Amino acid sequence: MSAPTRTDPLPTLPAADAETYAAWFACLAEPARVRLLHTIAAAPGAVTVGELADALGLRQPTVSHHLRRLADAGFVTLTKQGTSTRVMINPACCTGLPHAADAVMGLLAARPCCPTDLPADVAVRAMAAADFPAVLAIYAEGIATGNATFETETPSADALDAKWLPGHRWVAEVDGEIAGWAAATPVSTRAVYAGVAETSVYVAAAARGRGVGKVLLHRQVTAADAGGLWTLQTAIFPENKASLALHHSAGFRTLGVRERIGRHHGVWRDTVMLERRRDDARADGEPSDCAVPAPARVPAAEGR
Repeated sequence: MSAPTRTDPLPTLPAADAETYAAWFACLAEPARVRLLHTIAAAPGAVTVGELADALGLRQPTVSHHLRRLADAGFVTLTKQGTSTRVMINPACCTGLPHAADAVMGLLAARPCCPTDLPADVAVRAMAAADFPAVLAIYAEGIATGNATFETETPSADALDAKWLPGHRWVAEVDGEIAGWAAATPVSTRAVYAGVAETSVYVAAAARGRGVGKVLLHRQVTAADAGGLWTLQTAIFPENKASLALHHSAGFRTLGVRERIGRHHGVWRDTVMLERRRDDARADGEPSDCAVPAPARVPAAEGR
């Protein structure tokens, strides 16, 4: 029997993105550079070539060579101070470098600020009390998939109304019918985390694949940016590739995989932790991407 003909094109990574990631991975293919990078990152402040050479038992010319490669790739910054060069981690790479899990989950493509190519036939509005029956029905459909949530029973409308942020709950409509919903829940009652929320997006089974989730997430992240939320986070089962791709299209990045974090129908499940930061929530002067500075010259040997 012949294999069925594929109608949709396979997703591919843009060549430019692939070249960038390949250059980063190639730079770290040398164990000495990985050790150098770890030592620099673990140091309480800037370090010199001499200090690194002593710590790793390498010759200074060897350390200088590897630092040039790390600097060219954008992993470290080199600052001349007198006769010595001070080496520090490039903070932009802490967020710009993809998580290793992204490579095996098909999530290496660049992250835009929010979804694009929104379908014109999907409307989004604020969720009202009268919407809860439809919202709960869609929630139940998500639970039934086994890959949307650890919940096994649909929560009550009162429970959801009590935990969701009032100004950050939305429904999507197609032809006047509710086709999906999105909501945000505070992660803590502490004032310092007032701008941090956990997000949920659910799409009705009959409306999946037509961009409803994309429109909902677009409204959710843009409203969060304008409404005082500086960090959005979510946890997604790794098997739910559509949701992972959707969230990456909205600027979420993978923080890590929490292995065997909870039981679901008696089976230990992993979750992928993702986070989206509002642009002005970054450190002052921190670029949004892993910047590649101009090549710097590191002397072959210098004072400590």
